Parts: sequence; C-alpha cells; structure tokens
Amino acid sequence: MDLIQSPETADIQPLTPSVPVPPTLRDGECYHVFISYSSTDYQWTHRLIDQLEACGLQVCYHDRDFLPGRTVLENMSDCIQESQKVLLVLSPEFVRSRWCLLEANMSLFRDCLERKPIVPVLLEPGVSVPLHLCHLTYLEANDPDFKNKLLKVLCTPNQQLQGSTVLPFHPPSIYNGKALQPLDAVNEESLSKWDCGQFSDMEVPDQLRLIIEDQEKYRKAVRTINSVSQNKVWFRPVWVRVLIYIIGIIFFSFLVTCNVFSMSVLGDYSKGFTDSVVFVLFILSIYLVPLGLIIHICLWKNDDEKYIVREMKKAIGQANIILSEEKVLMGRRSNSKISLVYVSLDRCKHEFAETFSDQVCAEDLYQRALLHFSSGYACCVAKRHFPFPQPSSTGHLEGGVCFCQYVSQQLSVDQWE
Repeated sequence: MDLIQSPETADIQPLTPSVPVPPTLRDGECYHVFISYSSTDYQWTHRLIDQLEACGLQVCYHDRDFLPGRTVLENMSDCIQESQKVLLVLSPEFVRSRWCLLEANMSLFRDCLERKPIVPVLLEPGVSVPLHLCHLTYLEANDPDFKNKLLKVLCTPNQQLQGSTVLPFHPPSIYNGKALQPLDAVNEESLSKWDCGQFSDMEVPDQLRLIIEDQEKYRKAVRTINSVSQNKVWFRPVWVRVLIYIIGIIFFSFLVTCNVFSMSVLGDYSKGFTDSVVFVLFILSIYLVPLGLIIHICLWKNDDEKYIVREMKKAIGQANIILSEEKVLMGRRSNSKISLVYVSLDRCKHEFAETFSDQVCAEDLYQRALLHFSSGYACCVAKRHFPFPQPSSTGHLEGGVCFCQYVSQQLSVDQWE
C-alpha cells in the first residue's frame, strides 16, 4: 500500500529552536507520549518521532517498545499506563484498522484512557474522526504551525490540560447522524426465518457506554426487542402449526361423527343417506384435508417474514421511544441484525410541538411517529440512503434527511393508522 505522500502531509517542518521543556516523568511513568499509528503511515510518523525525541521527549511506539511474547492489547495497555499522554495519528487506514482494535477493546484499558490526555492528529483532510474522539480538539498535520502546537501540548503537564480525557463524553452536533457498529443476535447461527433474534442485554456495548448516560435504558430497550421472540412467535414452528391443525380436524371429525351417529340412532334419515354422508366425509378426509393442510401451511409460511418484520419494527419503535432521549436510534436490518445510529431528535421534537401547538396531543403524535417510523428512519440513516428524493427544504440534520422530514415523506405515500 502506498504511503501518504500528499504535499500537506508528506513533509514535517523542523521544530523551532525555542522549544518548551518536557515535563518531569513521575513514578510509574516511563514515557512522555505513547503514539499509536497505522503501519501505512510509518514513514510520516517516524519522522515526527525523531524530531520529538530530539527535543528531549521520551516516545513510546509499538515497533520498538512492545515486548515480544505478549498480546498487542497487553502491550498497548501497559504502554498507555506508563505514558503521560496518548497521541493517535488519524488516517483512513488507522480508522479502519488500528482504531477498530482500540474501540473493540475499550473496556480493557478504559481506566488508563480516563486519566490520560488524548491528542488526535488528523493526518490528512477528510478523515472521519471516531465518535469517541469527536469531542476533542484535534491537531491538523497540514497546519503550518502544527509541530509547535503539538510540542506545546506534549510539554504541558497533565494537570494543566482541561477537558482532554475521553470522559465525560458529550457528542457534538457535527456527529449527528453517524452510524455506529450494528448489533448482532447471539443466536444468529441457529435462528429460523420465522423468529426474531435474541440480543444480549447483559452488557452495554463499549461504543454505547460512552454515549448512553442511563445504561438501564439500553437494557430495557433490548428486552423490549427480545420479547418478540418470547411472546410473538411461540406458535410459528411448523410442528406447532401441524399439531394445531390436526387437533382442529379431530375435533371437527368428532362433531360430524356424533351428528351422524345421532341421526342414525334417532332414525331421522334413511340408512342409505347416512352411508352416503359417511362416504363423502371419508373422501374429504383422504383428499381435501391433506390438501387443505398443505395450502394452509404454505400460506402461513409465506406470511412468516412479513409477520416478523411487523413485530420487530413495532418492538424497535417502542425501544426507540426509550433510547431517543439518549440520542440513539435502532433500526431493523434483518431478524438477526439491528442498525444503530447516533442522532439527535430534539429539534424535530420541537418541530412537532410547534406544528401541533393548538392540539393537546402533540406529544402523543411525536411518540406515535417514533413507534411507526423510527426503525425505518434509523436504517436509512445507517445506509445513507432514503427511498425518496432529497427534500428541497433544509431539515434539522446537516447533510441529510431529519426525522420530521422522513415522517412527512412517509405520510405522503402511506396512510398512518
């Protein structure tokens, strides 16, 4: 893979002679900064490392300082613990690979990150800054004064840096509409088409742990979705359907037999007529009953997917009523996968209140909109595709369709029951 060689990022200008003095390393600290970067950006990063070390800074990086025989995560956790600060060289390749490793295992060294200032360096314009870092002020490598700004931060004692740690997390509006990692059902491999996946509510995913303040809301939302499998599909398996159908046939046959027997005993009809009725019922049981059973199961089978879609969307809508306060929405991607998006609906909710200000039910209409449309909206936001042209009017989601615009478009083509 080619190294990044754009004019803005390929060269590192020499640091000015009047550099700040590196802070003193305290007990347990071996390095001033731990640098995490993608191997694709090796050349750029190592030129920067050479200049930082020339200024007296102790730099830690994986190529040199990771101990053989230990896992990457163990090495990374220890290096962060032994460093005063953490510098992340953000490039497209880093976000795709290296940050995914950090994000997936955030709980392993979260305590370290809480106490360490994070210094994100944007290696080239247009890099998508990970959601967990978007509240930080990042440095841009193409800034003419980048090196001096970086050195000033690295040489400032941690106690003098304000608001530099990962927590508390307050996602800014510029990340409104960002897709998060989807949720997978824990029983995905053994899942039937007619069933809804079971999603774990034991632990809140790391990506949501920094976003959702009340984590019990997440667990309650997941339990709402899991209730579909527990309460809505118990009669969907084929063997249950066949059993119900056979019981119905037996009960019907019993009633007919009793009726024929009563007619025969009472002598209301001739014996020949009774024999004819029995013969007709016998023919029906041989040919029509199995045919009816096959047709019934086929029709029932054909309705499986539509049924589970309806029930899952309804449950996810109820879950979104809970999660929307935490600026998170869920969407049904399949019966075993749920899309997650970070999106603020505050302004859309205000729009509902203003539009229906003369009605007492404005809040109820907003809740119904969440129930019926939030699942589809979350999927569209996650896929960055809407099944209608971009509205001409400006909405509340920069660069996309906001929730109230989506509801308006859906109501224009579908009747909202």
